[in-house]
Amino acid sequence: MTGEHPSPRRHAGPLRGLLVTGTDTGVGKTAVTAALAHKCAQHGMLVAALKPIVSGVEADGTWEDVEILRAASQPPRSVAETGLYAFAPPVAPHWAAHQAGVTVERKRVAAFVRMQSAAMDCVLVEGAGGFLTPLGDDWGVAELAGDLQFPVLLVVGLRLGAINHTLLSVEAIRARGLRLAGWVANTLNPAVAVGTLETLQGRLAAPCLGVLPYMPHWSPAILSPCLSLPDVLS
Repeated sequence: MTGEHPSPRRHAGPLRGLLVTGTDTGVGKTAVTAALAHKCAQHGMLVAALKPIVSGVEADGTWEDVEILRAASQPPRSVAETGLYAFAPPVAPHWAAHQAGVTVERKRVAAFVRMQSAAMDCVLVEGAGGFLTPLGDDWGVAELAGDLQFPVLLVVGLRLGAINHTLLSVEAIRARGLRLAGWVANTLNPAVAVGTLETLQGRLAAPCLGVLPYMPHWSPAILSPCLSLPDVLS
């Protein structure tokens, strides 16, 4: 994947950016990012939903997360405008890159995000895995958030263990001097994790921006009404 040069921004206001991370892999980061992009578009914004690094190719040769995010952007983007590095094996991106003999370049990733932000009112960057997931030998999602200096949105998968994972993630975000713009709870299984949401609501100072219901089949338009925009995007 290689980025393309965007056209000049339509609006004169400052760029609004957000990095979306999760308490783990498979907690719904792509769903939340796409739903937020849809909501931004409803507010009349030009929005880029990006996933600079992705692993795990589908049987048809596409990367599902990239396809979802490029379609949710406004205007819709190409694959090259949505992702920079793509690896076929469904393993951690840094390990997939190692197996492919590719170095994921930290400066190149940050430059890609900035370039794809040029024509936009806001940009949503989905990380890989959780906040401390490595992307290279000596850096990862946490360092990318620091390079971009974007506020962070944390997606919490409501399942057993989520309280510990959430509190550790919040501690790691704040230890790096980054702003936690809010968090979203995603109901992964309605039969488990009773009390998890209530506990987190009582312990986290950052706003809960939405609780997604258990929904095996979803779309950005369906999920969008369940979310509030963080103040950094509104």
